[in-house]
This record gives sequence, structure tokens and C-alpha cells, in this order.
Amino acid sequence: MRNVDTTLPERLRAARQSAGVTQQQAAAALGVSRPLLVAMEKGTRDVRPDELVALASLYKRQVSDLLRPQPPVEAIGAQFRLALTGKAGDENLHDVINELENLADDFLDLARRSSIELPRRYPATFELAYGDLALCAEDLALEERRRLGLGDGPVQQLREFLEDEVGVRVFMPVMPSKVAGAIVYAEPLGACVAVNAHHPVQRRRWTLAHEYAHFLTRRDRSEITLIENRNNTEERFADLFAANFLMPRSGLRRRFIELTRERSQGGPTVADLFQMARIFRVSLQAMTHRLEDLGLIKRGTYDKLEGNLRPAEAERALGLRPDLERAELLPLRYRYLAVELFTNGEITEGQLAAYLRTDRVQARNIARDLTTSNDVTGGGMPEPVRWNEAES
Repeated sequence: MRNVDTTLPERLRAARQSAGVTQQQAAAALGVSRPLLVAMEKGTRDVRPDELVALASLYKRQVSDLLRPQPPVEAIGAQFRLALTGKAGDENLHDVINELENLADDFLDLARRSSIELPRRYPATFELAYGDLALCAEDLALEERRRLGLGDGPVQQLREFLEDEVGVRVFMPVMPSKVAGAIVYAEPLGACVAVNAHHPVQRRRWTLAHEYAHFLTRRDRSEITLIENRNNTEERFADLFAANFLMPRSGLRRRFIELTRERSQGGPTVADLFQMARIFRVSLQAMTHRLEDLGLIKRGTYDKLEGNLRPAEAERALGLRPDLERAELLPLRYRYLAVELFTNGEITEGQLAAYLRTDRVQARNIARDLTTSNDVTGGGMPEPVRWNEAES
């Protein structure tokens, strides 16, 4: 592990770039020449304590963050600013991007403190062929399902599966309503996905599958996905992939036939459509359009339903419980690592609260919830409590 003296120049440079501050601006804020600031970022000139405090304030970082011994995450902020070029800017989104970079750095710090390597099971980048997008998307979705051993059934816990089995780091911050999600590949953490916490659970799952398509095809480029204006080739491909990954043809057809086999006339009911959507944990709209595309129901079915149907009210009338999966800001492994360090006495309650982005009372509640029924392993994941050992 490199020490602070070797990582400080790197972390100063990365923090400046993420904050969107030029070397000249940083030098002026310190009251030094630009060549002197360059020397600090190269490590050929030591940074005095007062200069370090001033730079941390300028870059909106904690001094302790700049002094961490691990190398910094590649400048997520700089990558996303490039991705925003040509799109409607939003100051709130810039704040979210800066926080994502901080969270990514904290994730690496937790892994370093825990002496573990975060899981990573990435396939080779898929070369997108600009032919039949639908066929190409289906082929990739089926291949990825085979690689991951998913078969053709629903993926109930999509976020946890991609986090644990692939090594995608999924965060769910509150983002501007027009933004569905974003993805960036930043070493040494790897693929980081942001999904809008304000969107319904079905939309969040779709966004996650959509961003996963970008990860599989364009790992070298950051992407910010808007709700509207998804007509370019990459965005259409990602939506087609999401449909096939979440609702594979063979599994969907089999379950649809099982559900409707006793209904010889009149076709599927609205209740059948809701049931199918619930099984695969997608929206009624996504399910209906998918069934239309596969020729299992008539085209235009959703258009006929849309004007006369309020999904939430219909679900209540059908006795279907709402899907209440919480949009947790932090990946589960991240939370377990922080709680493990706290329960082992390696970080303070204040540090735990800072890692979890909450206050101390809520941090204690989270620690209790994650350790009441499960131990935390060295890998940052739970295992069943051995009660005899716990009581002895």
C-alpha cells in the first residue's frame, strides 16, 4: 500500500479536477505561482499544513480525505462533465456527481481499512453492431444471463445480484426528475452506476438494466441517461437490452401461457397483465409492450388501457401489494463494511455516521439492523449468526 506522501499529490490533482478548478485558480487562491502548485501536484514540493487546509476548503473536501493512503478514484466529476456536454445542465446534478465521487472514494477507503478486494467479474466489452438492434440486444441479454447462470426466470433482486456477482457499484441518490441514471467506469473502483432514488421501483430496475447495457458496450465512456430524448442508437439498444434482460422471451412466454391456459376465449385479463408485471417486477407499461412485441397480445393493448386505468388504484382493487423496495443510497456491501469496522472498534460512531451519510442515532440503528440477525464477515457480507457463540 502506498503511503500518504506518495498519494497526496495524486489526490490533490484529482480533487482539483473533480471540483472543476484550474491550476491557475488554485494557485491564485493559495497566493502562490502556478509552477509551485504544479510542483505540489507532482510531489516535488511539500504541501504545508495551512496550504492543505486551504486546498481542502477550495475543493470542498475534508483534509482527512486528501490524506488517505489509497490512490484516488479517477475523476468521476470530470468524466460526467464531459458526458453532460450538449445536454441540459443542472446545478443539482453537478452536486450529485460530486457526491458520487466522494462515495466512490469512501467505498475504496472502507475496502482498504477492511483489507479486502471488492468483487469484480466483468466480461469483455461487447462490440455493438449497427444492424438489427433488437436481435443484437436479445443476443447480448441471453449471453449475459447464461454467463451469470440466471436461466430465463425473473431476477428478483437485480441490484444485489449485479453488485455481488458482477461487481457493479450501485448508488441511489436523489437526482433531478429528468435524469433516470448514470454510469461511469472509474479505476480502481470499477463500474459505478447511479439510479434516481425518486423514481418508482420498477423504473429504477429498468434504469439499472439500461445502464448495465452501457457498461457492457461502452465501458470507456460515461453516460447520463435522461427520461426523454432516448432516440439515438446507444439509448435504443440499452432499452432493448433491458427488456430482454428483465423479461427474457422464453421465460416470459412460458409463464404467460401458464397463467392464461385455462382462458380459451377473450384473451388475458387486466389482472393477468398486472400479475405478469408483478412476477417480473416491471411496470405494467413495460410488460404490456413486451407482450405485444412478442405477439402474445394484440398490438395497441396498452394504448387502450392507458386512458382508462390508474395502475396504483387497479393494483389495490386486485389486492396486489405495492412493491416497497427501498431506494438505499449505498450498496449493501458498503454498509456492511462500515458497520463491521464500527463493531470491531476500528472506526468511531461519528466516522460511521459520516460513511453512511446520516446522523449518529440513525447510524446506530443501521448498525443494529445489520448485526441483529447476521454477523458481518471479512468480505463485507452477512452470514448467519451462530447464536451459541454469540451468547458465550
